[in-house]
Amino acid sequence: MPTFLEKGSIRSPLIGLMGITMIFLGLLSYYNWIFSLLGLLFSVIPFYLILRIDIKKRKETEKYITTLSYRVKKVGEEALMEMPIGIMLINDEYYIEWTNPFLASCFTEDTLVGRSLYDVASSVIPLIKQEVETEIITLHERKFRVIHKREERLLYFFDVTEQTEIEKLYEDERTAIAIIFLDNYDDLTQGMDDQTRSSLNNSVTSILNKWATDSGVLLKRISSDRFIAIFNEHILQQLEKGKFTILDDVRELTSKQNVPLTLSIGVGSGVSSLPELGTIAQSSLDLALGRGGDQVAIKQTNGKVKFYGGKTNPVEKRTRVRARVISHALKELILESDKVIIMGHKNPDMDAIGASIGIQKVAQMNQKQGYIVVNFQEIDIGVRRLVDEIKKQGNLFERFITPDQALEMATEDTLLVIVDTHKPSLVIDDRLLHKIEDVVVIDHHRRAEEFVENPLLVYMEPYASSTAELVTELLEYQPKNVKIEMLEATALLAGIIVDTKSFTLRTGARTFDAASYLRGQGADTVLVQKFLKEDIENYVKRAKLIENVKFYKPGIAIASAINNDIYDGVLIAQTADTLLTMDGVIASFVISHRGEGIISISARSLGDINVQLIMESLEGGGHLTNAATQIANASIEEVKIRLQNAIDEYFEGRNKE
Repeated sequence: MPTFLEKGSIRSPLIGLMGITMIFLGLLSYYNWIFSLLGLLFSVIPFYLILRIDIKKRKETEKYITTLSYRVKKVGEEALMEMPIGIMLINDEYYIEWTNPFLASCFTEDTLVGRSLYDVASSVIPLIKQEVETEIITLHERKFRVIHKREERLLYFFDVTEQTEIEKLYEDERTAIAIIFLDNYDDLTQGMDDQTRSSLNNSVTSILNKWATDSGVLLKRISSDRFIAIFNEHILQQLEKGKFTILDDVRELTSKQNVPLTLSIGVGSGVSSLPELGTIAQSSLDLALGRGGDQVAIKQTNGKVKFYGGKTNPVEKRTRVRARVISHALKELILESDKVIIMGHKNPDMDAIGASIGIQKVAQMNQKQGYIVVNFQEIDIGVRRLVDEIKKQGNLFERFITPDQALEMATEDTLLVIVDTHKPSLVIDDRLLHKIEDVVVIDHHRRAEEFVENPLLVYMEPYASSTAELVTELLEYQPKNVKIEMLEATALLAGIIVDTKSFTLRTGARTFDAASYLRGQGADTVLVQKFLKEDIENYVKRAKLIENVKFYKPGIAIASAINNDIYDGVLIAQTADTLLTMDGVIASFVISHRGEGIISISARSLGDINVQLIMESLEGGGHLTNAATQIANASIEEVKIRLQNAIDEYFEGRNKE
């Protein structure tokens, strides 16, 4: 305070001026004392008056500052005790040392001092332990934004109940758009008479309108097989809780009429732009259809996709017309390229290799060079036997190249064909995806969230038994100027046999048609059996895995490796297949180390249990009867517990339905 007064005072310069005046008057008195006396008189009076004014101002300033300090202190105390902000001091053991009255009023306890946070506000503990500065928690049905000051062991509580309610109201009222598609409607109604078609239309439209009215959804039919639905996020949440029972209702209704008609729904939500909502809804619908239909796909703003339904095995819906169209489109793309590079998934099985050989033949039929990318260090014993047989025919073996060789020969005009997978993370070498722009995808798996970016042509048929079956159909519509060799036909047939477990699983009429065509081209079934012969060492390993099988639920067998033994993916899959042949087993799961901190689960079922949904809950995927996943940074026991929880959730969801 003295510093402030001195800065605002005129006393110092006044004293200096008076000193100079006295010196001047002293000199003047030496020559004329009368003038000196008069000068002194006229100097002292102004100096006195000015000094009085200065003293008065100093007193006023002191009074003002004293009053301001008091007011600031008083306001600070009132803010601390009266403002609607909770303040809490805690010690290192999470005991409350002090709270202001506002925070105390938010609790029903008489006093908070001396109480443990575990007893009165346990939801705050994770905030403190996780070293997070701020988080919204719930206390006695009120929402608080809590700010944690670690050094002071201080917590601020801001009541944001009204704010969160308004935010939730805003989120709930945001618009969502769904496109509803009647799967296979045109094919089913093509041969119907007008009365039957009209009856089916009335039934489906009636049940959809009732669902829309009961759910608060605006529904409008925009074509014979397509509807558009508009609702808000709150209604979407309710539909998700109900697991979109409209799928089951339509399936049951149409099955009574002996018409296998199902619904696929793509939902767009999470953005405010209506055109963007429409685009997301269509993209979600494409994803649902790519996975076989009879399900709902909801794309989230974080890029993840939620799926509901998909509980039934896909009914074969593809036609010969589509196969012919795809075959001709592939021919045009090959003719426009300088060469064709074919690549399957990592650790390729017989289906991937057989399909690759088939596409190489398609390129040859169109007078283009085709090359198959293979990492010979990652092939199983069956594929190795096939490669050994191919080596005897030099012309075909010359078409097998390494990933590095493929990168060297790839140009901007090269066509890359991906077979038996559509996930960039699973291809043999993703560098080729970055280097080659023109990409074709041929696969028989249900479409997942991860997908090759901007492919020129996609032929995905989850109804097919194998990719080899799809490629065989494409071969039938290619130029017949080059004959299919016996070994090429045999490789394709081996792919079909492996994926269908010798025509026992996922086998349709088209599967036998493809096998018949290949047999007519000279495929050797005896040679196929030679390729697929059991290896004694693998047989023992598989038996060792089966030895540890346990039944988690009736009919559900879980086998897991012990002692951190490492097994390859093919052996794990074979073990799951073998378990499925055992009496009383309707679903099998095999858990094992794959190396590099990866745990694999291979799942199989006879169709009563949808293992695809169980594996998708563990970030995996596949088919209703054949699925798998890989989990990193976990132990066998941890993965086993997660699998059991996923199985429990699957049965709980099915029971609610």
